[in-house]
Amino acid sequence: MTDHSDFKCQLPNEPSHVHLIGVCGVGMAGVAGLFLSRGRVVTGSDQAVYPPMSDHLAGLGVQIHEGYSPTNLVPRPDLVVIGNVIRRDNPEARATLNLQIPFTSMPGAIEQYFLTDKLCLVVAGSHGKTTLSSMISWILYDQGLDPGFIIGGLPINFNAGSRFGQSNLFVLEGDEYDSAFFDKQPKFLHYKPFVGIVTSCEFDHADIYQDLGQIRREFEKFLRLIPDSGLILACNDDSVIRDILEANHSNAETYGFRPDSTWGIAEARDTGAGMHAVFKRGATEIASGILPVIGRHNVLNALAAIAAVAKVGVVPQNAFMSLGSFKGVTRRQQVTRLNSGITLIDDFAHHPSEVRETLAGFRLRFPEQRLIAVFEPRTNTSRRSIFQENYIESFLPADVIALRDPPDPWKAPEGDLFSSSLLAGELTKRGKIARAFPDANSIIDFLTLELRPDDVIIVMSNGGFENLILRLSKRLEDFVR
Repeated sequence: MTDHSDFKCQLPNEPSHVHLIGVCGVGMAGVAGLFLSRGRVVTGSDQAVYPPMSDHLAGLGVQIHEGYSPTNLVPRPDLVVIGNVIRRDNPEARATLNLQIPFTSMPGAIEQYFLTDKLCLVVAGSHGKTTLSSMISWILYDQGLDPGFIIGGLPINFNAGSRFGQSNLFVLEGDEYDSAFFDKQPKFLHYKPFVGIVTSCEFDHADIYQDLGQIRREFEKFLRLIPDSGLILACNDDSVIRDILEANHSNAETYGFRPDSTWGIAEARDTGAGMHAVFKRGATEIASGILPVIGRHNVLNALAAIAAVAKVGVVPQNAFMSLGSFKGVTRRQQVTRLNSGITLIDDFAHHPSEVRETLAGFRLRFPEQRLIAVFEPRTNTSRRSIFQENYIESFLPADVIALRDPPDPWKAPEGDLFSSSLLAGELTKRGKIARAFPDANSIIDFLTLELRPDDVIIVMSNGGFENLILRLSKRLEDFVR
């Protein structure tokens, strides 16, 4: 990954007007909120300005321009923050460069303007970052520690993706994706971790990483940022993470189901109303009770959150009690019970490991009901054939699987396109009802005929999925009436 250092410029110390290109991304909207909390004028632009994000930003006080144009830079801002989806040939980005307006990436802005004198708790890893960051933020807030945070999702407890806070604690979701076209290092390398949590390390982001080894090297850089006085907290159940930790990290602690973990799990059982969990440190039980989450992977997230906040003085059982009022994150296993008796779940899972854990968790929660998995392979990695075989095992907990064909497949190299039809065929051989569809319309038509009362539908996509959730909800309610 090349850092285009020729684009670096002197940033203003106290910008009064900040403009964000690509403002409707969740992380960028969070940065907008942080600048607004400091009394700055914030404007922004995006190609797709639509609710609920447009309403959320307008409610914050952000003036949003539809589309990208040099005219959006009038009046001239003191600082431009350029999102990582913006290419160098974007007309507004080009105008920013030509007019020599000071600019930075999203994580660069966070580092420069919001992390001074902060103790940062940074959550990195291939999976679970958003939920775990939200858990940590909620524990600290509920315990009266008034943290700041910026998260790549919308924690329901806060109804906001960012908060500045008045304490010296700041929680960040540390993404391994690159920061901007001029800042090709991972976002988490900007974030000055005091506590660094690593949940997992798997191959992803095939558009910028060549292989797992390249991703691993970025995580190793992240761990080297953590001072000796800080804490490395790593999931012991991930073999790649265990291998990384062998590189002599003396301030590392582990968490997981493995019995040799520093922070361990003595019990994780679905009660139908939550996960009953018993946590221990070494051989000593340190917290137990019911967690309002689904799946063993979220029990792991809860344990990591409790271990992380212990470093800044929160008693583990108190942290566990705070998680009792944790409401989750939008689009992360977000459950709606329809009048038809059908349960509809919106989830962000897209990597085969995430799909596997999500469906396994709902199989535990709903052991007697049919699970209907609906999946859109939308990421640059899932649209390629890299994980074609891996997805077979991932979908086995489901009874019925509806797979959308990969949308907009132009980024996949020739001959390297994921096949929903091929996956459906393999799942059919294993006794599943599995079909591939060209679009959301055909999936909705199929489900309208296929669904029965008490079915559980899990819709998995990291994008809008053609507004399938809302449209399916309306179709099912109309169908019942």
